[in-house]
Amino acid sequence: MQKIWCVLLFAACALQSVRAAGVAVSDTLQPIVYVHVNRAFYQGDSIPNVTLHKFICAAPMTFRSERARARYNRMVANVKYVFPMAQLAKQTLIETYDYLQTLPDEKSRKEHIARVEKGVKEQYTPLIKKMSRSQGKLLVKLINRECGQTSFDMVKAFLGPLRANFYQIFAGLYGNSLTKKYDPEGEDRYTERIVQMVEAGQL
Repeated sequence: MQKIWCVLLFAACALQSVRAAGVAVSDTLQPIVYVHVNRAFYQGDSIPNVTLHKFICAAPMTFRSERARARYNRMVANVKYVFPMAQLAKQTLIETYDYLQTLPDEKSRKEHIARVEKGVKEQYTPLIKKMSRSQGKLLVKLINRECGQTSFDMVKAFLGPLRANFYQIFAGLYGNSLTKKYDPEGEDRYTERIVQMVEAGQL
């Protein structure tokens, strides 16, 4: 299967069976949007304090050609498709790490990771199979953005250096690299603009 490397990557990054947690996931994931409601005290009284997502104020995009416009629109579509997976990877990575700390020994931790890897592969294969190569590359970078470390480092930490190198070689066969880093100030600046607008609910 041409895109199986991405299944393996996602399994290693998520490391948490959503099915085991009892969370239903549809084929279309949605970005996580937060609205924080709290209380603020003003002149001796308490009033509602609602914190919304920040609003991104940016100049409209200009394009030299219709081809450039189409390329940007394709990037928007790819980010909206892939970004929720990167968010889920971050969420489940944190949950799984916390759960692993409660297990009594290394053997039980390895057994849990193996079960999780198998479960995530089974659950996400239909979703990952729909990905193009460009979406796979974008997922690697957005996981780095969300989790603060490369996919290779996360695979290495949970599955060991041998498996990490295997997945890296396998990804390389399809033009990808698990060591890719997200560069919001450089080559990924347009992606970052899109991600921020998606987070703010503006796209």
